[in-house]
Amino acid sequence: MYIVAIGWLYVALMMAITETNVVAGVATFLFYGLGPVAIVVYIMGTPGRRRRRKAREADEAAAAKAGQAQADATDSDTDH
Repeated sequence: MYIVAIGWLYVALMMAITETNVVAGVATFLFYGLGPVAIVVYIMGTPGRRRRRKAREADEAAAAKAGQAQADATDSDTDH
């Protein structure tokens, strides 16, 4: 996916370089290159971010459960 984004940015940069003034070149690069690529990369990365968030939440829940089980075991040892 990143190779396509890099290629797109390269083409947009070449288009921007051929503009007649600097303002038009910057606008071309931002609106034809950087803006669309940022949106597409963000959208395409959403499933990965969702997977990482769910995995992190599952790890935190498992750690909390293990911590609670350890605390319960410590409490039951001191009751005797």
